[in-house]
Amino acid sequence: MPEESIVMGNRTERVLAYLVAVVIVISLACFIALMSAVSAGLDPRDFTSGVWAWVTMLPLISLPIGFGLIVALLVVSAVRRSRAAKHAGG
Repeated sequence: MPEESIVMGNRTERVLAYLVAVVIVISLACFIALMSAVSAGLDPRDFTSGVWAWVTMLPLISLPIGFGLIVALLVVSAVRRSRAAKHAGG
């Protein structure tokens, strides 16, 4: 029974780690796309419509979500380690 909870904890940590990676990579890709568009001479008014509006807003939303996921990953990892230490010690 304890082995199942350890596997479940590792699965949760793995999913959170992948979510953090995906969210932050997408956000950084949008940021790089914005920098490239500005350096290419795109008019600032173009960033308010179409796909560019989403590319502009995504880093503003996804970076805080990524930070929250990192905090959640740290909490889940600390809880798992605490339970493992209690189980090993007593």
